[in-house]
Amino acid sequence: MVKPFSPGEVVARVKAQLRRYNQLSVPADKSDVLSFQNLKINLQAYTVELNDKYVDFTTKEFEVLRFLALHANQVLTRQQIYENVWGINEYGDLNTVTIHIKKIREKIEDDISAPQFIKTVWGVGYKFGGSGK
Repeated sequence: MVKPFSPGEVVARVKAQLRRYNQLSVPADKSDVLSFQNLKINLQAYTVELNDKYVDFTTKEFEVLRFLALHANQVLTRQQIYENVWGINEYGDLNTVTIHIKKIREKIEDDISAPQFIKTVWGVGYKFGGSGK
């Protein structure tokens, strides 16, 4: 951080780091793998399987997918996704979320014009659909 900085900024950065630490330090158990139809997301191994074949994801693509899957059937704004994946104090554009969603869809959707996993809720954000466990 560059001086001068506000106490609020320090608190926000510490909270963001704690949130990231807590997301990555979940104890290992059967809930490490989220299953949605033919899609399996291994939270600890950072791997994605589609139809029993591994799909390559960048770290940020995986983190976006993980965040959406952990909040399945909830509508999330681009702002919420950005703050939880990149952090509240990162410099960037909300279009980054849109671009990552597009790349993820290209990897996991059969038809990106009619997605079955990541649905767009117009004027609000995105929702990860499908039944999971």
